[in-house]
Amino acid sequence: MKNITIIGSGTMGNGIAHLFAQHGYSVNMVDVNANALEKGVNTIKKNLDRQLTKGLIDEAVKMATINNITTYTDIKQAVQNADLIVEAATENSDLKLKIFKELDEICPSTTILATNTSSISITKIASVTNRADKVIGMHFMNPVPVMKLVEVIRGYATSNEVTDTIMELSRKLDKQPVEVNDYPGFVANRILMPMINEAIYSVYEGVAGVEEIDTVMKLGMGHPMGPLQLADFIGLDVCLAILKVLYDGFGNQKYAPCPLLVNMVTAGSKGVKSGSGFYDYSGGTKDLVVAANFRKR
Repeated sequence: MKNITIIGSGTMGNGIAHLFAQHGYSVNMVDVNANALEKGVNTIKKNLDRQLTKGLIDEAVKMATINNITTYTDIKQAVQNADLIVEAATENSDLKLKIFKELDEICPSTTILATNTSSISITKIASVTNRADKVIGMHFMNPVPVMKLVEVIRGYATSNEVTDTIMELSRKLDKQPVEVNDYPGFVANRILMPMINEAIYSVYEGVAGVEEIDTVMKLGMGHPMGPLQLADFIGLDVCLAILKVLYDGFGNQKYAPCPLLVNMVTAGSKGVKSGSGFYDYSGGTKDLVVAANFRKR
């Protein structure tokens, strides 16, 4: 397995491309938007410079990583020799189904199709292909080059051979893969999102302020980042999408998104990506200030 294609050049896409390229794989990064591709490559270069400054890599590794990445806006060209494709598009079920249907039609029959989805059913995604045995989840954590975990999610029909291949590949990327089964939210987000949602409810109901809630979880529970700041970092729109998947999948009220979260996303307040969420990021992420006085409305 040498040729890897990454679908999407956003935060997760460029992070996954960075990871594979740094470990010597030939990487094609594809996006329909040329400007997004350029931004993705620039992000990779900045992150490589950060690694270089910290002494984690040398100049030769930096240049080799950059040279291992080729960008495409034409998906057919990008996947024609792919051994593995990792889809990292927006967390939208309809979009992912469309992408996988097309990939199944244009990829070599031997290509493994992986998705970085954080909550959408692998079995559902595989159902639009004629290679359900070769469809699997590779849920990387953000930031990809740093975080060790990869959730490897096997769908109903994913073969043992493909699962073993992806588990071993993850280890070659210096990651710690954990195999889980295909249920809404898998493990990471089934546990994380209700906690974030409850933190948002605590703000919504006036239990405590944003900074106070995050401080309790950092100092009392040993979390490196409070749940509200983490929600901003993940993207409030992504949190909402995952909660909807959990709620629809289980039909349990405990997964119902907090009205405050719904209103914030509707208003365009999505966290770091939009410049404002529970915190204001207009001055950078080092000096955070609470974005607004939240109260139940």
